[in-house]
Amino acid sequence: MTSNEHFVREDVRAYLTMLEQLGQPPIESVPVEQARAGYAAMMPMVDRDARDLAIISDLNCPGPAGDIALRLYDARESRGPGPVIMFFHGGGFVIGDLESHHNLCTEIAAVMDLPVVAVDYRLAPEAPFPAAPEDCEAASRWIASSPEILGRQAASLITMGDSAGGNLAIITANTLGAFLADVPVVMQVPIYPAADKASAYDSFKHFAEGFLLTAATIVWFSDQYAASPADPRTFAMPGPILGGSSGSPPTVLCTAGLDPLRDSGRNYAAHLVQQGTDVTYLEFKGSVHGFINLRKAIPSAQGDLETLLSAMKQMLAHIQTEQIV
Repeated sequence: MTSNEHFVREDVRAYLTMLEQLGQPPIESVPVEQARAGYAAMMPMVDRDARDLAIISDLNCPGPAGDIALRLYDARESRGPGPVIMFFHGGGFVIGDLESHHNLCTEIAAVMDLPVVAVDYRLAPEAPFPAAPEDCEAASRWIASSPEILGRQAASLITMGDSAGGNLAIITANTLGAFLADVPVVMQVPIYPAADKASAYDSFKHFAEGFLLTAATIVWFSDQYAASPADPRTFAMPGPILGGSSGSPPTVLCTAGLDPLRDSGRNYAAHLVQQGTDVTYLEFKGSVHGFINLRKAIPSAQGDLETLLSAMKQMLAHIQTEQIV
């Protein structure tokens, strides 16, 4: 299908037209290092500038295969015990890093008025599944221990991420849920997540080409990430959908209306509702996968991000009220 058959925002249409005119080769057609470099070079051109914050500090924590690089963001020099947002970047488990999502993380920290810790997990194909979820779990456990270098006490965690990072936010929340009673995961925020096998849904076919993220790119990412192509856990370890999620925390989940992954996210949100989980589901019509990193190129995406963060604030206030009662 083409953009003429769907509602497409004017600023989204302009961005897609510009990309078409540029004629860049598909990401799956170039070497991995070139794909990573191209993604890194694009971000300053398409995303809004970073916010000024009181603290932006690079840290390291121990991981299963060596130290994991982290970055702490906070609008305050100091604060009392409270929630810490663990942020896992997108990029198909293959591209992206602390720099690609730096501007976004400053925005989240400023608007939410909470510490944000971004995790530079290992990437495929050099480190295929389960390296990424193992690193995210290790980093979250370390932050939950409130190490002295963090300079603040984590009373609870919020797992958050976009695309592949949304998958990691779900997996990390489910993995930690049973083990961090003193420092609970009180919310998960998957942003247009890869919640399970995207090709099983209509949106994968409807938006296979012409809407930024393509079906071919998703398949390429999946092939890089899978230690074994036959392993169903690569998109569901230990199982947002395939393995069940009755213990999932309150959830704020968003999808993009023109995204091949849209129906995967929709189905996961419906699954959580059926499990009895508190869910706020937002679908941003007329926009594409990756919009939260495209706030300069697609100005309407800033409003979408603000809507998402407002929903997070409301959910957190609801959670805290329930805890008091």
